[in-house]
Amino acid sequence: MKVTRQDVLDILGELPRPERPITAELVCTEDAGNYVLERLVLDLNGYERVPALFCRPKTGAEPFPAVLFNHSHGGMYHIGKSELLTGCDYMQKPGYGPALAEAGIASLAIDHLCFEERSGRTESFVFKKLLWEGRWMWAQMVYDSLRALDYLCSRPDVDNLRVGTLGMSMGSSMAQWVAALDERVKACADLCCLCNYQELLAENRLDLHGIYYYIPGLLNRLTTAALNALTAPRPHLCLVGEHDLLTPARGVARDEQEIARAYESLGAPQNWRLNRYPVGHLETREMRRDVLEFLKEQL
Repeated sequence: MKVTRQDVLDILGELPRPERPITAELVCTEDAGNYVLERLVLDLNGYERVPALFCRPKTGAEPFPAVLFNHSHGGMYHIGKSELLTGCDYMQKPGYGPALAEAGIASLAIDHLCFEERSGRTESFVFKKLLWEGRWMWAQMVYDSLRALDYLCSRPDVDNLRVGTLGMSMGSSMAQWVAALDERVKACADLCCLCNYQELLAENRLDLHGIYYYIPGLLNRLTTAALNALTAPRPHLCLVGEHDLLTPARGVARDEQEIARAYESLGAPQNWRLNRYPVGHLETREMRRDVLEFLKEQL
């Protein structure tokens, strides 16, 4: 299957108008050791304010390369953007924000629907409400991420020619969608969610993913490989746990080959890399090292 970016946007359905201006309120600034932490509230979508964190390195020269960090799910609704700072139960600690700052890379993370400062409503409630309105939860989340990328690229202290995206689990899926839909993303690193939709269904594993993930009609209009092929020829590092039930191995193998063909067709086979690790759904020290080396090299 081959799709265009417009095809993917059409799959997302009704979205807020993208041309509306983004506003940012600086809540406070904190000295966090090797970086300065900004706590922000962003108006990205016109219907709900979006809390965010921005980590600005203390060393290096502005404008900085930067990463849009996409937080995971794990049923941990009390953790959203703060995963950038602290990690979570299945990620290394501290989070990517301090590690990226040490490498001279800035980072931004937002709270997605139902997480941290946007919690208080269940995921099921939000999904059902949006469905009644003719909208899909995942689509609204992707939209917020794309607008967060707009904000990140607009900052004078960020080099908008050196911007990447990163995430684990739900954040991995988000990184793939953002990189596929926006060519300003120069490098994508995603951990533990190269999930083949058809194989997930064939192996009866749909309930391993949250309801947010499901868009009506998606199965007949998009494949994981076709989505990720839109990132080619830009650098993409995909990290997979060999024992991760959320990413069926047969699906990973098929997607790996199809994405590789897309990169080869564009003369950049070296820019697609899939690393396997003998673990389940978690980030190891080795994975953290590989991601940081990749981002430092590419940004």
